[in-house]
Amino acid sequence: MNQPALVILAAGMGSRFGGLKQITAVDDFGHAIIDFSLFDAYRAGFRKVVFVIKHEIEADFKAFIGHRMEKYFDVRYVFQQTDMLPEGYSLPECRVKPWGTAHAVLCAKHEISEPFVVINADDFYGRGAYETIYSYLAAEHAPGEHAMVAYELRNTVTEYGTVARGVCEVTDGFLSGVTERVKIAKRGSDAAYSEDGGESWIPLDGSSPVSMNFWGFQADMMDELEKRFPAWLDENLPKSPEKAEYFLPFVANALIHEGEGSVRVLPCRETWYGITYHDDLQSVREAIAKLRESGAYPKTMLD
Repeated sequence: MNQPALVILAAGMGSRFGGLKQITAVDDFGHAIIDFSLFDAYRAGFRKVVFVIKHEIEADFKAFIGHRMEKYFDVRYVFQQTDMLPEGYSLPECRVKPWGTAHAVLCAKHEISEPFVVINADDFYGRGAYETIYSYLAAEHAPGEHAMVAYELRNTVTEYGTVARGVCEVTDGFLSGVTERVKIAKRGSDAAYSEDGGESWIPLDGSSPVSMNFWGFQADMMDELEKRFPAWLDENLPKSPEKAEYFLPFVANALIHEGEGSVRVLPCRETWYGITYHDDLQSVREAIAKLRESGAYPKTMLD
């Protein structure tokens, strides 16, 4: 039986929310969303965690999260920096923005030799999601047989603005493609997306499966991320040196379309919570308070 590792992407500063939202308290006991994620992961069986952070937040992150988690997990830290590029490539002078989720995961390559799960530090995924993906990765699978947790779109949108989601196409339980929709707005129990800045809107069924960056990879995914990064840079740097991002769905799509891998879709009925906008904070606090009242979480977790 494999014991998967957990890779947590925590390098972002949350530009739309403002401030370091990774350590924003969402309950009366000072816990951030990442505390609930780690508690759920621990209950599911995870015992190794790799935090992907930036040097600029290292001290605060370790003081608030990392040092406490060292009592429960084998904790590793890696740093996502913009100058971490393949040999022969140099950082464009205009580049400040990180290189995206696939690059963030690649930064952890030297700490991973086992199957691993990738999550965002500032997303609340729900206990069931961790149990589902841990069970999948703990079983034997061939190299290239990956997985992702898919949420219903209606369970992932906010009342306070638009969101970006990877809308999934699923065939016989496997991912056949992910389309990034960068401007999705809630419409009752459904949604709509815009491709022209909000001038026009195209309806989206609320039950559509979406990716919330909750992936389960075999260890060989690190080699794929590394192998494909130079070609991605060659294609995208000339077009958008300031903003182009190397995203995990791009790599997953390429593997699927080239027949080099597969991604099992693991449906999830949990409700996602996140702080995309400052106004989301109160609704997240209320949702977590209700979960506590139901007995889903104790007052003290991994403290």
